[in-house]
Amino acid sequence: MRNEAITIDLTRDILKELGYNNYENIVIEREKSSNSRIDKLLQTASKRGSNKGYPDFIITDKNNDEFVCVIECKADPQRHQSSSLDKYQDYAVDGARLYAEYLSKENDVLYIGVSGQNKHELRVSHFLKLRGEKSETELFKNSQLQDFSTYVTQYKRARFRVDYESLLKYVSGLNEELHSKKIPEKERALLFSGILIALEDDTFRNTYDSYSNTSRLATFLISSITTKLTESNVQLTKQEGLKIAYSALSVHQSLIADGYLKELISDIDKHIRDFIKSNEYHDIISRCYIEFLKYANDDGSLGIVLTPQHITELFCEIADLTVDSIILDNCCGTGGFLVAAMGRLVELAEHNKKITLKAKIEEIKTKQILGIEYQNHIFNLCVSNMIIHGDGKSNILQGDCFKLINELKEINTPDVALLNPPYNDVSGIDELEFIENALSILQKNGTAVAIIPMRCALYTKGKGLEIKRRILESHSLDAVMSMPDELFYPKGVICCVMVFKAHIPHNPKKKTWFGYWKDDGHIKIKHRGRLDSRDEWFGIKNQWLDTYRNRDSIPGQCITHSVSERDEWCAEAYLETDYSQLTKKKFEDVVRNYAIYNLLNSSSELE
Repeated sequence: MRNEAITIDLTRDILKELGYNNYENIVIEREKSSNSRIDKLLQTASKRGSNKGYPDFIITDKNNDEFVCVIECKADPQRHQSSSLDKYQDYAVDGARLYAEYLSKENDVLYIGVSGQNKHELRVSHFLKLRGEKSETELFKNSQLQDFSTYVTQYKRARFRVDYESLLKYVSGLNEELHSKKIPEKERALLFSGILIALEDDTFRNTYDSYSNTSRLATFLISSITTKLTESNVQLTKQEGLKIAYSALSVHQSLIADGYLKELISDIDKHIRDFIKSNEYHDIISRCYIEFLKYANDDGSLGIVLTPQHITELFCEIADLTVDSIILDNCCGTGGFLVAAMGRLVELAEHNKKITLKAKIEEIKTKQILGIEYQNHIFNLCVSNMIIHGDGKSNILQGDCFKLINELKEINTPDVALLNPPYNDVSGIDELEFIENALSILQKNGTAVAIIPMRCALYTKGKGLEIKRRILESHSLDAVMSMPDELFYPKGVICCVMVFKAHIPHNPKKKTWFGYWKDDGHIKIKHRGRLDSRDEWFGIKNQWLDTYRNRDSIPGQCITHSVSERDEWCAEAYLETDYSQLTKKKFEDVVRNYAIYNLLNSSSELE
């Protein structure tokens, strides 16, 4: 005879085996919660329709009061889940789903159905129901109960994805507003970042709403920005430039009229600041800058191709950063790589019990982040970006990296370079020359990771060949990865990632690793760009990194091959084809893309 109590006891034992009882922050309760808010939401969650609901298990996290897990158990595996999902009394998943409907009014809910009376027959189903979302997502299909950290990781990824898509929708609408109010494209991101800097000041954040006079509010905004610049110990030369740039914003009459400035500050406080505080090292400034340039006519001439967030984070893992890594970006733009690297270093510090955390984080932010940016308005954004992320003292220089690179060496000698150089630079400087510039000051055997147009990998003559030769005379080409064709959508540039080891001449017999990283799981969404809406990136990224670190050779995916400066540096030139995966559509797509590539890249350009 089936006994539900046996399933409940088995579930409790498994949770104990998984270490749930070892965490002080995890609270496991039966049928009712000591959390008054949760208990109130369950008051009418009865399976019969009106009375209080009593889940078999309620699991909460003291460190995250917006996340709750409920588990409902049934003895019979045949009573695991109904086809209609509304048999609340009789089926495990159905009952858990009912409780989630009530709890998700104010919480993000992981609901779990468990059925069976021994580990051999046990069935477990996981679903995540986020507040504000109409539908749920199934997790860990056909798997057993997981440790709590695994649940939290999956939950945070899902929560971030929803919040990020919502944020992008807001930023797109904000850009339309600022465009209609005649705020120039290049000033929109500066206005945006300035408001965020001011909101870091407690006095401003707590009192801006009391200002009825918009002109006085504008003055208060500029003075608050100045205060934060001073408190952040930004170099005086940087301060003056930033103060001038931000002061110019206050004269826009469209901001003063009709109290719009207060409305704008309030919206950014509500929609953006909270997101940044919850996702501390996510570079929203760079993403907004991309959106704000939508209407710009001269962006292409500037060579601005900002790196997507998931790629900046990928670079940190390719470079295998340590807590003591010193990071360089000699063409740092709005600071995407620097913010990602800073976040990664802080994360490593937090997991290192041998160091004093506060002192190490201060060292990371003041000594281990180095950058150079040529364009003044983008430099201002970069410094602002670092301030917003808690660092106004980074060693970021404004000017020509070919003239300033040795000044950074005097500050600190980097061992890692992460860069996305200007594309089709109007000065005639090739993208590979920026890589050469970064490599020149790296420590011996330091790592440079750069994303550049694929055409640079294909140079076989002319100036490009000469640069490749110079690089290999002094440094080693460790790996090259072919990236998704639409990575920089809506820009049409096809790119690859190159990994170099500094000051170790390239051995012609050395085998370079080539990866064919064409599918990152991201899809195009109208008005919002490419997003990981199907939650595939995490798994894809780990697979990519595993093959790279193991130096795997897999048909159609990756291979090792010896190359010189006269060879093409791309996976496509050496990969073995897995014909079992070849379809007519894939063949046609490749031929079409190759034809388009040849049209866009003339022989003179390749030279």
